[in-house]
Formats: sequence, C-alpha cells, structure tokens
Amino acid sequence: MNRKTARENAFLLLFEGASKNDETPEEIFEKATGVRGLECNDYVRTVFFGFYENARVIEECIEKNLVGWKKDRISIASVAILRLSTYELMFMEDIPAKVSINEAVELAKKFDDEKAYSFVNGVMNSIAGALGRK
Repeated sequence: MNRKTARENAFLLLFEGASKNDETPEEIFEKATGVRGLECNDYVRTVFFGFYENARVIEECIEKNLVGWKKDRISIASVAILRLSTYELMFMEDIPAKVSINEAVELAKKFDDEKAYSFVNGVMNSIAGALGRK
C-alpha cells in the first residue's frame, strides 16, 4: 500500500473515531480492519493509535489555531483531517510539513465540501508555523 492510500485509510479510521464516542479506539480499529477489511499497515496503525495516545495535546494545538472558529462547528471530515495532519506535524518529523499540509488539502477536496480545503490549508499552515515546521 502506498502512503497516499495509507493516509486515506488512517483518515477513515479517525473519521469513524470522531463520530463514535461510544467505542474504544481498539474496537473501531478491529471493526474497520477485521470486519470490513480496511487495509492497514504500520503507518495507519501508528497514526490512528498515536492520535489517541496524544489526543489532548493534538486537540489543544488544533484549537489554538482555529482563528474565529469553534471546533464543534467544523465538519467531522475536517476534524479528522486536522487530527491526522497535526499528528504528522507533531510526531512524524520524517514527513515534510509541506507534504503533510498538501495531503491534508487533498483529503479535504476528496472527502469534504468544496470550501473545506482552503480552511484546512489555512489551519494547517498556522499549526506548522506554530510548531516551527514551515
């Protein structure tokens, strides 16, 4: 599986996690990979479980960079994309910031409404700057 497909699969898992507060990350992962056959590799597993291990600090980082927005007004798809890309920026220094941001924009174009990608781009550039990853 290439990185683009792996990133999409990690996004799908984070999307499910954002909409299923009554299930543990382990249950979400097992249903997606075991029952529905979502393809998984080390990257997918690392991002998905890594987000949950670091959720508090990732959510704080996202919320600090939502200028003029409240997280509860953002689509679940955009929230999942921001979580994925913020995790990459914070914990996967081998992925260049520009790549992570560009892939976040591409996910928003594919999985969210037509205006979401510019929002995601702005927030992720702000986060990258705040983390010194520009």
